[in-house]
Amino acid sequence: MKEMLQFSTGTRQQLPPQLFEQMGHYRREVFINRLGWELNTINGIELDEFDGPDAVYVCSQDEDGNVNGVARLLPTTGPYLMEKVFPQLWAGNEMPCDPKIWELSRFAMVDPAKSERVSIHQASATSASTLLRQVIQAAITNGANSLITVSPVAMERLLHLNGFDVRRAGVSTFHRKSCIVALHLNLAT
Repeated sequence: MKEMLQFSTGTRQQLPPQLFEQMGHYRREVFINRLGWELNTINGIELDEFDGPDAVYVCSQDEDGNVNGVARLLPTTGPYLMEKVFPQLWAGNEMPCDPKIWELSRFAMVDPAKSERVSIHQASATSASTLLRQVIQAAITNGANSLITVSPVAMERLLHLNGFDVRRAGVSTFHRKSCIVALHLNLAT
């Protein structure tokens, strides 16, 4: 049976408060509990300094209304994750600061009900691709013509296999036992 997904997009102020809170709990489950990232929580939800008023969220929910996918978009005209946390991935080049280039971060598509052994990188390729297409539409709606992101090298391969126009924007490095790379995703059709 095909899983039905529904999507919500908006800033923290535009999303229903309950949905924003559920997304924060989902992010805590995925990034802190499963992946073991050392991140802050506020009232049990994962938030960081980049979850400000300019952040645009895309949330996927299953047919029962449970969050099963999230993504955060940030304009590169303000502080963003890659610029502040992973500038070394950009290989010494000037970091983007352009209203047409947005950053994609906190992207996850994992069913929290599945076994602890299921990693974020084992998400259904079809579901992840569907969520990414929603993210791309939200980015375009906000004026972007490209996205940058920090991703595992395995995600780079998955993007290529699914026909996305993606290229490396710098050098790869190991971070928390995983090889990561900065990617540039062209949104022009």
